[in-house]
Amino acid sequence: MKNIRIIGSLAFVLGLFTAVFAGIPWYITVVDDPAMPWWFKTAVFCLLGGILVVLLTVVLEQTNTRISREEPLPTEHGGSVLLLNSTTLPGREITEILGLVQGHTVYAIWLGKDLSAIIRLIVGGELTEYTEMMGKARQTATGRMLAQAEKMGADAIINTRYMTTSVVGSAAELLVYGTAVKLATEVG
Repeated sequence: MKNIRIIGSLAFVLGLFTAVFAGIPWYITVVDDPAMPWWFKTAVFCLLGGILVVLLTVVLEQTNTRISREEPLPTEHGGSVLLLNSTTLPGREITEILGLVQGHTVYAIWLGKDLSAIIRLIVGGELTEYTEMMGKARQTATGRMLAQAEKMGADAIINTRYMTTSVVGSAAELLVYGTAVKLATEVG
């Protein structure tokens, strides 16, 4: 599927550049004869066909991933690693610093929700589509970080921080990181 999407992307780019850099100058110089040459028709076909192929492959991949979600995503955390944004845990001593752990994801919403959010920008109100998107991204990234800490044998992650960046359009990158540590056993 990825190879088909790459072919569609290449057809789009080739069609776009041919239409813009060859088609527009041709049209400007030959305004009297409106008949389009075969290469210009092919460029437009590649441009539109490439977009269609990319959209179809993305939709097919999305439906396939939704159908095949039988295994739990790394967002689900069933371990006992404590997650703190402070550098200490009251009443517990840090015995060993295991190192940096991190979780990362890039999330986007589909065009329909993006259009809904644009309407909300005009009329006002909470952009719930983006709130849900960022909540899912936070869960996924945190789950990945916790899984990494569990593999290291950590008891806690201290000094946890979240960072977000806009990637393109309505896609957002979310990074969570902290320090994995071992704690002294509780006496009590």
